[in-house]
Amino acid sequence: MAGSTHTVTNQPPPLVGHDVYTTDRALSEAVGRHVAPELLDEVGEELAAFGRTCGSAQVQEWGVLANENPPRLRTHDRYGHRIDEVDFHPSWHRLLGKGVSAGLTAAWVRPAGHVRRAAAFLLWTQVEAGNGCPLSMTHAAVPALRTDPGLAAEWEPRLTSMIYDRELRPADRKAGALFGMGMTEKQGGSDVRANTTAATPLAESGTYSLSGHKWFCSAPMSDGFLVLAQAPDGLTCFLVPRVLADGSRNVFRIQRLKDKLGNRSNASSEVEFDGTWARRVGEEGRGVRTIIEMVAATRLDCVLGSAGLMRQAVAQAVHHCDHREAFGGRLVDKPLMRNVLADLALESEAATTLALRLAAAYDTGGEQEQALLRIAVPAAKYWVTKRCAPVTVEAAECLGGNGYVEESGMPRLVRESPLNSIWEGAGNVQALDVLRALQREPAALDAYLREVGRARGADHRLDGAIKALLTDLADLDGIEARARRLTERLALVLQGSLLVRFAPPEVADAFCASRLGSDGGAAFGTLPHTLDLAAIVERSRPQA
Repeated sequence: MAGSTHTVTNQPPPLVGHDVYTTDRALSEAVGRHVAPELLDEVGEELAAFGRTCGSAQVQEWGVLANENPPRLRTHDRYGHRIDEVDFHPSWHRLLGKGVSAGLTAAWVRPAGHVRRAAAFLLWTQVEAGNGCPLSMTHAAVPALRTDPGLAAEWEPRLTSMIYDRELRPADRKAGALFGMGMTEKQGGSDVRANTTAATPLAESGTYSLSGHKWFCSAPMSDGFLVLAQAPDGLTCFLVPRVLADGSRNVFRIQRLKDKLGNRSNASSEVEFDGTWARRVGEEGRGVRTIIEMVAATRLDCVLGSAGLMRQAVAQAVHHCDHREAFGGRLVDKPLMRNVLADLALESEAATTLALRLAAAYDTGGEQEQALLRIAVPAAKYWVTKRCAPVTVEAAECLGGNGYVEESGMPRLVRESPLNSIWEGAGNVQALDVLRALQREPAALDAYLREVGRARGADHRLDGAIKALLTDLADLDGIEARARRLTERLALVLQGSLLVRFAPPEVADAFCASRLGSDGGAAFGTLPHTLDLAAIVERSRPQA
């Protein structure tokens, strides 16, 4: 009976069963630029296969289920014994297993490891962003552990393994391990030097007993954690194993799980230490220096995660408008909607291009690339993550009322979109980190100017933006109040220079006109009508 009165037409088909990698031209072209020719076929085939996995209906359903069935804390077993375990839906474990087997924790030991992982991480975020947390923490722990060769030799093979082993048992009995992190406390937040957790040396050299708390502890069911605590000689980094060598549980009391805006599938926790056994990582009193490379790696993952969320939001918007008709034609062909879609696509491509360039710097290595990362990572983390929320909200609006309904998937993207701007140091922390690099590390600014200078002379708006930036940089006294504005300009100029060098002319032209020139408005959909907007939208289509 319902069919005779409710025939459904003019609805787009689900965006499933496609290759998320190959149809993302900005991403696949960036991989082609940054991977050595002799590796490109191997890497391309691997990412295309992973892209098909990400686009499959089954894997997308896992993402839905993992968020509809969030983790649950069990502090005690039925007999009253303290167990401090977190139960996850089976879909969470399936997703995490796929992520590990795809090499999302193995960048440090694979050729072109950081670029291939960055591309895969960007793809995987589009399926389900929550499980990116333990994957990111595990990946980022490696450089911190390398400050202690003994610890690195013991733990790095486990962390870079492509085998997911979910069981809680001593790490030396596992084929692979995951790491979490506990840095912030109630009274300090980002100011980790205000931490009060105490570390008391034990008889065995390099071992300590911890007493205190962590206000945010990521991925509490991991096999180990990097934790900051106050040792006799100051703030120090420690490795806290979840299970001790004899099979007993370390003291790791999970007080509660955070009830978050988004990121529902992932467990974020508050924990207490009370005689918790730990091993020192690096020297006493040098905890911040020990974890600095870990922080940089997680910040780059915030950039990649936001780029992935933006790409998925834009793909969904373009797909909807490509199949939806209104007012006598397809939405995608309507001039005003085309302007909105093109503007969103520009933001997405600029984020992807910048993120992959930074990942390539890790693979290339060398002093100049490391110096570039020192200033470009916090600038990118500041700007790209802040652009994610307005992009996802505008993309949801492209779907009309459907975009406000859970079944569309857009509300999950919207809820997730602010996260990467807040975690791993919010906006002010990033801007101040940029200032520190400018004031204390001349090589960082030199590397940045060399990078953007490669595009000089190719676009007058980019040249003008570089000139204005140099004027801003000429006077760093009293600059803290304008640190956000300066950081934004650093990120935009870097994005513009990369697009001028590598993107199609219509993309670079539109970006420079709207982001570096004076031809853009405050909202999306305000690009100059004389630009080749159709070509920009076509480039962003998620299906061939």
